[in-house]
Amino acid sequence: MRWLLRLLVNAAALALATWLLSGITLTGATDTDKVLMMLAVALIFGIVNAIVKPLFKLVTLPILLLTLGLFLLVINALMLMLTSWLAGLFNLGWHVDGFWTAVLGALIVSVVSWLLNTFIPDKHEERR
Repeated sequence: MRWLLRLLVNAAALALATWLLSGITLTGATDTDKVLMMLAVALIFGIVNAIVKPLFKLVTLPILLLTLGLFLLVINALMLMLTSWLAGLFNLGWHVDGFWTAVLGALIVSVVSWLLNTFIPDKHEERR
C-alpha cells in the first residue's frame, strides 16, 4: 500500500514540474492517456531512484561531502534526465529539455515529494 502512495506522490510531483516548466513536456491524446503516462513515468522514476541513484551517490561521495550535499541536486537532475530518456524508449511522451530544466525540475520534484511524503505515515507507526 505504501508503494502505491509513493507512486502517486511521485506522479503528482512530476506532474507539477511538468506543468510549471515549459522545458518538461508531456504529450498524449486524451487526459486519461496523460494520467496513465504520468503514472508510468513515476514508476520509472521510482525504479531509477531505487536502483541507480544509490550507485551515483556512492561514486560521487567525495563531491557530495565537499559540497555538503548540494551535489544531490545535480544527481536528482541526472535522474530526471535518465527517466526522460527511458520514457522516450517506451514512447511515453514525457521529455526533459536540457540540464538546467532538469535541475529546476529536480528542485520542484524534491520539494513537492518531501511535502507530500510528510502526510504518508511511517511504516513503523503502522505497527503500533
